[in-house]
This record gives sequence, structure tokens and C-alpha cells, in this order.
Amino acid sequence: MAHILVIDDEPKMTSLICGTLEDEGHRVTTSVKPSEGLQLIAKHSFDIVITDLSMPEISGMEILDAALAKGDCEIIMMTAYATAESAIQALKKGAADYLIKPFSLDELVLLVKKLGDKQMLSSLADHYRNESSPKVKIIGSSPAMKRIRRMVEQVAPTDATVLLTGRSGTGKEVAARMIHDFSPRQSRAFIAVNSAALPDTLLESELFGHEKGAFTGAATRKRGRFELADSGTIFLDEIGDVALPMQTKLLRVLEERQLVRLGGVDTIDIDVRVVVATNRNLKDEVLKGTFREDLFYRLNVFPIEMPPLSDRGGDVLELAEHFLAEWNYPRPELEFAVKQLLQQYDWPGNVRELRNVLERAIILAGGEQIDKEDLGIELDDRPLELGDPGARGEGLESIEKELIVQALKKTGGNKTEAARLLKISRRRLYSRMKVHGLKV
Repeated sequence: MAHILVIDDEPKMTSLICGTLEDEGHRVTTSVKPSEGLQLIAKHSFDIVITDLSMPEISGMEILDAALAKGDCEIIMMTAYATAESAIQALKKGAADYLIKPFSLDELVLLVKKLGDKQMLSSLADHYRNESSPKVKIIGSSPAMKRIRRMVEQVAPTDATVLLTGRSGTGKEVAARMIHDFSPRQSRAFIAVNSAALPDTLLESELFGHEKGAFTGAATRKRGRFELADSGTIFLDEIGDVALPMQTKLLRVLEERQLVRLGGVDTIDIDVRVVVATNRNLKDEVLKGTFREDLFYRLNVFPIEMPPLSDRGGDVLELAEHFLAEWNYPRPELEFAVKQLLQQYDWPGNVRELRNVLERAIILAGGEQIDKEDLGIELDDRPLELGDPGARGEGLESIEKELIVQALKKTGGNKTEAARLLKISRRRLYSRMKVHGLKV
């Protein structure tokens, strides 16, 4: 609710306006002395100032000038002298609107609500714009990340819907923000929504908004994230976790580019760029019947799969140096043994895990050199179990093949991890797989 200052030399008028607005839930300060009103404006912050235009000693125009100089509020002028000249002059100076006495209190309530909604929307849009600044970028020089960066730069100038896939922590939101930052919509809002964090009933209100009284607790109208993202970008994370009924509503909004607030009847046009992300295989979810096929094809316009950190080679150290430079902690150099451990570790939590491990380590190190114990990670050096190959009369070729098969099985088919487990290069692994007739 808004904090409102009412200035009028008629005590009955200030009292009437104060009671009406307080009944609507606003916090109201009143003054029947214009000089006192000027002091209040100078000392305090108000969302809205309502002032009479014609008062003794100090005019409403002076109040308007002081409020505009403060720059943090909307101003409503009241006048009993319905001259077009005074109203136009006030509006030209920067007043939000004016009311001619006597006016309907309902008219005042609606005007205050309109200005409050405008301020809320502006504040939220500024918040999300600032949140995405400075411009984010994808860190990494590996071939995998060069390919991702190239795809992002190609799709960003378009309005195509982007589907970001990959394991948790691989940087899907960073890619989404980069798409926005490289797009013509970069000066507009970037609105991120974690679809899995809210139950469907709240998610619908969060995305599409609701009208006053739409449900218990809906005391005021609320604009949804799609409206807040108008002319900008909306990022729907964990889209694979949205339940089927909500998927149907989302599909309709994406296809028609229109929405109706929960509990409302008016159709609202929207102009948004849509980027979605998931760590699920949506094709599998479609086959299982948990994800709508038509929604999948609506989203799968430009798919980008984010690679796991284990497939990014030297990017681990590049990311580590980036994170260490980003924080306001004393920045120690990384020892060779620490760098070696960072590169050899599998990083099941991907970039997110690397960031958390480094922040913990730099705190534990207390400004001194980070050592391996500060990292708190260990390599999986357990040997592959082959039993006793000699007892089975197997030769070297057979033993090597079985080692490769077991390494691939243990790593779920990830050849980079299998090569690391076997302590050979990935190129060498591919070569030996071909020799043994294994599918590369």
C-alpha cells in the first residue's frame, strides 16, 4: 500500500480524504498548512502527494515544484477552479493528474490505485533490469562452450522461443540472460520464474496475475510475470515440472500471446520473448504422458543443450579464476596440486558445485593459500573390479576391453569420465574402443 501526503487548508477535506484512503489500506499523512507540507516533502519520502491548487501564502504549484524536485512521488492536484489553464499548466510541469472539486471519493480511490500500480510495475521492471546488469557472459574457451556461445549469439537477435536443456548447475539461466542481453529487448525487463518452486494454484497467479477477490487473500489486483515482462524476456526455469493442467493454460498464452488474469474477464495482449529451461528429457516426458506433445513442439523451436562441466576440459580453471576475481575476499593463487584436483574431479553438480566449493575454500583459507583440504572434494580412485583374469585364462586384449566396458558402465556412458577413470586421454579411449569393436 502507498504512503500518501494530503495537503489542503480545509481541515474537513483533509480528514475526509484521509479516512477514505486509510480504509483502502494506505498510510496517510495530512497537513492543513502548506508550509508544513513543504517541510514534510523535504524530510520524508511519499509515494503520492495530493495537494490543493489554491491555498494562502503557498500555492499548490509551489508544492508541485518541491515534490517534483524530490523526484520520488506522483502528484495529484485538486482545484475548485475548473480552468483549463491551471490544469494544463500543472500537467505540463509533471503532475500525474488533477481532480475538480467537488469530486467523487471513488474517483480518488481509483486514481490512487492506478498510480500505485504504475509505481509497482516501474519498480519491479527496474529491479529485474538491474538484476541482469552488468551484462552476463558465458565463461569458457572449450569447443563445447564456443559452440554454445555461437548459438546464443545467432538466436538472440530473433524472437524465437529457446529451449535450454542440460543437467542442473550447467548454466542454463546464464545462457538465458545472455540471450536477453544480446537481443533488441535488452533495455526491457528480464523476468525469471522457477516453475518448480510454486504449486500450480500459485504459479497461475504468479504468471498471469489475478483480480481483487479472485481467491481468499487476493486483496488487490496483481499483475503477473508475463505482464511485467511485456516488451522484454520471460525465463521459465524447470518447465518440465509444470503439471498438465497448467501446461494447457501456458500453451494457450504462448500461442495467442494473450492472457486473462485469474478471476478476470478482460483479455490482455502481451509481447514477450520466451526462454525456457529443464533438466528433464522432455521427449521422454511426452512418451510417458507427463508433458503435452503440442507444448513440447511449441517450446522446442531452438534447442540448446548445455554441456556438463566434466565435458569442458580447461574451462574448470577458467571458471575458477573468474569466481575468485568476482568475490570480495582476499584472492590467493591456486597451487598446482589444487588446480590438478579441480581438473580431475568429476563435478556432478557442475558449475554451481564448482562455485560453492571455491567460495567455501576461500573462506576456510582465510586469505592464505588454498590447499586441497580446503576444497573438501575427493577423487573416486576406487579400482575397477575385474576379479582374477589370469584364473580365467584371459589375455591382455580381453582384459583391456573389459576395463573399458566397466569404465563406461560405471560412468553411465560418459566417455570423458570413463577416460579419466582409466587415466588415458579421450582420444586414446576412442581409439581402443574401435579396436575392440565397441560403439564409439
